[in-house]
Amino acid sequence: MAIIKKKVQQEYFKAVTEGKKRFEVRLADFKCKPGDILVLKEQKQGTKKLTGKEAKCEVLYKFNTKKMNKFHTKKEIDKYGFVILAIRKKFKFE
Repeated sequence: MAIIKKKVQQEYFKAVTEGKKRFEVRLADFKCKPGDILVLKEQKQGTKKLTGKEAKCEVLYKFNTKKMNKFHTKKEIDKYGFVILAIRKKFKFE
């Protein structure tokens, strides 16, 4: 298990700590895998100054968008881009 530390602006930090934002979009310039701990360090809005607040999050799933070219053409990607959705299971399945 690795511990990865990343900075995040206040508005996104707040959404994570309130449980509203259950995803993280990052440049894939680091290694991580499910089970790793992502430590989000809050930055004062619009600056790079840290507030001192941190949130520890477990990486549950990882998907690199470079793999999307398996599903869509470059033309489609250039035209529409991607949307990142925060989701949760609504119904209990048996």
